Amino acid sequence: MPRVGRSRTVGAMSPPVRATIVIAGKVQGVFYRATAMEEAQRLGLSGFVKNLPDGAVEAIVEGAAAAVEQFVAWCKIGPPAARVEELQVRFAPARGEFRTFTIER
Repeated sequence: MPRVGRSRTVGAMSPPVRATIVIAGKVQGVFYRATAMEEAQRLGLSGFVKNLPDGAVEAIVEGAAAAVEQFVAWCKIGPPAARVEELQVRFAPARGEFRTFTIER
């Protein structure tokens, strides 16, 4: 008898989401942007990461909700030399404006 259950593609069919993340603490000069790009690419996300004038880092990512949530979790820790003190996250529907993930200067 065939097994009846959830399709494995259900998560893949959910609409993509967007997260705008501002990371404060010791996050500049510690390879935060470079490692964030590696993590985003590993998760199949698009968007960008950049330094802000006040010493924080901003990332905007779009992709599957589970991957975006994993990226947000990674942002709470960052690379080994980082010391994340505060994380602000806003979720919204994806706009589809990014093709890849980049570091903005």
